[in-house]
Amino acid sequence: MTSHDASANDAVTIRPLAGPHELDLFLRLSYVLDHELADDLAAGRRRPEWMWLALRGEQVLARIAWWASADSDAPQSLDFFDVDDALPGPERADVARRLLETAAAQVVPAGTTPPEYGRFVPPDWREDPAAREVVETRTNAIEAGGGRLLVERLRLEWRPGTPLAEPTNRLVFRQVRDREDLLVLMEQVVSGSLDAHTVSEQESGYSARRSAEEHYDEELGLFTSPREWWRIAELPGTGEPVGFVVPARNNYNPIIAYLGVVPAHRGHGYIDDILAEGTRILAAEDVPRIRAATDLGNVPMAKAFARAGYVNFERALNYVW
Repeated sequence: MTSHDASANDAVTIRPLAGPHELDLFLRLSYVLDHELADDLAAGRRRPEWMWLALRGEQVLARIAWWASADSDAPQSLDFFDVDDALPGPERADVARRLLETAAAQVVPAGTTPPEYGRFVPPDWREDPAAREVVETRTNAIEAGGGRLLVERLRLEWRPGTPLAEPTNRLVFRQVRDREDLLVLMEQVVSGSLDAHTVSEQESGYSARRSAEEHYDEELGLFTSPREWWRIAELPGTGEPVGFVVPARNNYNPIIAYLGVVPAHRGHGYIDDILAEGTRILAAEDVPRIRAATDLGNVPMAKAFARAGYVNFERALNYVW
């Protein structure tokens, strides 16, 4: 579908990419994930019909794109939404709003809730007026389209050369036996969680079991990295479970995909031992970095990552409909 604004001096065309050959056109605006686009297109995680442009002649005014796992028929996240920041403010806002409205009407299946929008932003984006304007141009358009901020998250990175904590004798670690072995603990961790996505699920009526199962089946269970990396932490001698960590590789980076301490053992600093174990497992693979993320409001988890030597290199804003 193509939309034309005949009221402008020069018509604005809103359309999807004609094919992968137009990737260079899409790349005339920039974002931190640009380097992933070519591989995503080749792997089927992106489709030209999910990548849209607002154009005036050959000038790219704005762009938007959705992502999905290669086996999905519907987009699972909205992660590119950019506008030419050299445009006058009112025009920026108008172009962004119309691009979102036009593209979403074609990309998001009718009758379904639009997928979450995620934007990576500088750690100090609120304090930097220029960065704040860039962020708010996009998020204001998302909000005008019905989106609301669910959470701001810290994006974290451990880099080679950062000291690794030595194992202590407070916990012993074993491999995860099977799906149910981990699900039992994930279900417990949901209780009292500070994670905004988990809290939102509980508020919408999810049981702890359903939250755990969906997290496993829609993310953890899809990783192709070795399950042998996954660990359950237990008290020495008794075998009583304390928590778990899921080191993994996604399509882009080695990550700490999930970790948690069960409610009965919170408040004793075990999170440090569990995170250290997951970090050691990935570091032993000679990885170039380890990525992780936690909610800005999850202060205990953020402090644990800081103690383990992870640096906050970005933040992420997550919007939902």
